[in-house]
Amino acid sequence: MFPLANLLLVAEGGWPLYVLGVVVAMGAGGAAAWLLLSKRMKGEHAAHLAEAEQQLVDARQRREELLNKAEMEAQKKLLDMMDRFERETAETRNELKAAERRLAKREDVLDKKLEVLSAKERKIEESEKALAEARAELDARQAELEETLSKQRNELLRIAKLTPDEARALCLKKVEQEVEREAGQLVERVLTTAQENARERARRIIIETIQRYAAEHTCETTIATIDVASDDMKGRVIGREGRNIRAFEKATGVTVIVDDTPGVVSISCFDPVRKEVARRSLEKLVKDGRIHPTRIEDIVAETGRAVEEEIVEVGKQAAMEVNVSGLHKKLIELLGRLQFRTSYGQNVLRHSIEVAFLCGIMADELGLDGALARRCGLLHDIGKALDHEAEGSHTKIGGDFCKRLGEHAAVINAVAGHHGDIAATHPYTPLVTAADAMSASRPGGRRESLERYIKRLEELEAIATAHDGVRQAYAVEAGREVRVIVDAVQVPDRSALKLARDIAKQIEESVTYPGEIKVTVLRELRAVEYAR
Repeated sequence: MFPLANLLLVAEGGWPLYVLGVVVAMGAGGAAAWLLLSKRMKGEHAAHLAEAEQQLVDARQRREELLNKAEMEAQKKLLDMMDRFERETAETRNELKAAERRLAKREDVLDKKLEVLSAKERKIEESEKALAEARAELDARQAELEETLSKQRNELLRIAKLTPDEARALCLKKVEQEVEREAGQLVERVLTTAQENARERARRIIIETIQRYAAEHTCETTIATIDVASDDMKGRVIGREGRNIRAFEKATGVTVIVDDTPGVVSISCFDPVRKEVARRSLEKLVKDGRIHPTRIEDIVAETGRAVEEEIVEVGKQAAMEVNVSGLHKKLIELLGRLQFRTSYGQNVLRHSIEVAFLCGIMADELGLDGALARRCGLLHDIGKALDHEAEGSHTKIGGDFCKRLGEHAAVINAVAGHHGDIAATHPYTPLVTAADAMSASRPGGRRESLERYIKRLEELEAIATAHDGVRQAYAVEAGREVRVIVDAVQVPDRSALKLARDIAKQIEESVTYPGEIKVTVLRELRAVEYAR
């Protein structure tokens, strides 16, 4: 420690002494620190150098290892490539050898074919040579034959004393006669075969058609009678001084028959739709019991609307059943009206549906348009829904109506011509005619009263017996066939055909019948002698 007085001393013209001491002390400390720092830095530098040298050694070792590993992998890849190359080379060599073998085999085959062709060429040349020789020989024989024929012809002409033109004409005439006779036999044989085949095919198609479409044998009928519980209800139907029955007849357009028959009131009308409306209306009135003119008008109007809606629905259902689309709404309505129409006890709408199915099946069998055939069959009796409103046959009425609605020409022809009223211009018209006959003549299809049935049989037998030479006539097969027995002396074989045709024509003109009727003429000569 320096005394305070010393510290206050200052050198002459210099720094204070304590400042110099501090400076000297700081210099000594700095030198010591520098020496210590230099020593430490040298040690760290040496350590870093050693570590760097060790890392360098390690890096060189890793380099050597990587180089060795890379060299080994390169050698391995080279070996693999060499093996693959050798295998591919071997495969290519094998393919080349196989190709060489195939080429060699083809060359052998070609050589054999060439030898065969050469042999055939030689045979052809030999055949041509033989043919030329044969032709030359044939020409020589032909010339010799012509010379011989010429000599014979001249000799025949000399013997027959005919000119060449006369002889030629005679030969041609004889040949013409022979050819004409053979042609007639051929035509007859062809026609017979064609008729047999056509008959057999037609029979097969009809049988298959009937088997494929089996409709029910029962048919609906329009009932025109209403059950009445008592005579008191009959009095209500008549009303005071007949006002109820008059109002009912005026509203419905029918005739109401109230007679002594117990429990029944009858309705008579030519229009089946109006008859159906009247029947349903009267049933409702009888069931309700309130019968007076105002009530009658309301019930008839309500029933009429219900029947009209039912008619349209029935028509749509019929078209859907036979898969016929695009019908005019008027035609659909007329189809529905056929539901209330019957013919010989057969419901006309069910008959039309049945004819449509039969036409479609036969058209498919014959390669025609089945949809168009079903359309023709469904609409063929559409005129029966209008025959009470227009004049003429149902075929003409239906054909004109379909024409106004723009139906197909085949449909118009089938509707107007399925009974033979007009000529058939489309192949569907004969189909409709056949289907109509099948539907009408099948067992259970139609029915008629006993009196009408007996009258028709008597008419058929009377028409047959009215002709000359007829001994007896019998209507058999429920009137489907008429068997006529004639006198063999008065009616020869040729006249029997004409007689059958005349009887059939007269039946068509004068008798009303469903389906068709077969006329069979039987002619035989019986020779009787007694030995005594």
